[in-house]
Amino acid sequence: MLVTFAVAYGALAGLLLPRAVYKLAVPAGENWRALCPAGHPAQAWLGLPHCKNCATENRTAPCARRWYGPPAPVVALITILMCGALAYTTEPRPELAVWLLITPILVLLAWVDVTVHRLPDVLTLPLTAATLLLLGATALLPNAGGSWPAALSGALALGGGYFVLFLISPRSLGFGDVKLAVALGAMLGWYGWRTLALGAIAGQLLAAAFGLGLIALRRAHAKSAIPYGPFLICGTVVGMIAR
Repeated sequence: MLVTFAVAYGALAGLLLPRAVYKLAVPAGENWRALCPAGHPAQAWLGLPHCKNCATENRTAPCARRWYGPPAPVVALITILMCGALAYTTEPRPELAVWLLITPILVLLAWVDVTVHRLPDVLTLPLTAATLLLLGATALLPNAGGSWPAALSGALALGGGYFVLFLISPRSLGFGDVKLAVALGAMLGWYGWRTLALGAIAGQLLAAAFGLGLIALRRAHAKSAIPYGPFLICGTVVGMIAR
C-alpha cells in the first residue's frame, strides 16, 4: 500500500515537472523562460508544457508547436522509480514524507543540469534549508529511523568534501554541485556514516563510468565537462537503498 501510494504520488509529481524544466533550463545569466518556443506567453510553472495558442495556429508555420519541453512520460517514470524505491526501502517511517517531498525537486535539478549544465540557486538553496528543517522536525516524531545531528554532520561532510574538490578543480565541478551536496549529505547522513560513504562513493563511480563511456564512444575527451548533479543524486538514492 505504501509503495503504491508513493508510485501514484511520483506519477502526479512527475507530470507536473516538465513545464518547470523548460522554464528553468536556461544558460547562466539569462532570465527564466516566459514564452513557448513559438513566442507565446508561458506563465504557469507546473504542469505539461502545452501551448493553446500554438494549437490554434497553422501547424506548418515555423516553430508552431503545441507541446514542448522534456518528454513528460520519461520525467514521470524517473520520479515514479525514485519515489517507489525510497518508499520500499524506508517503509512506514516519518522521514519518508521528507524523501517524497524532496524527490521531485531532485528530478527537476537533475534534468536542468543535464540540459544546461547548471544547478540554479533558486532550487538548491531552498532544498538545503528545507531538507535540514524537515529532518529536524522529523527527528522529534516517534519511529524516526535516523538522527538529525548525524544529518547535519553528513551535510557538512559531503558539502565540505565537494567544496575542497571545487577548489582543486573548478573546471570539472561547479559550485552548484557543492550546494547540492549539502542537501544530499543531510539525506545520507540521516542514516549514518556508512550510508553517507555508500552514497558518496556511488555518485563518484557513476560519474566516472559515464565519463569513461563517453570517452570510449569518442563523444568526449578527458577534459570534457559533464553534468555532475544527476550522478550525485543517483548516488544518494543508491546509498539510501543499499544501506
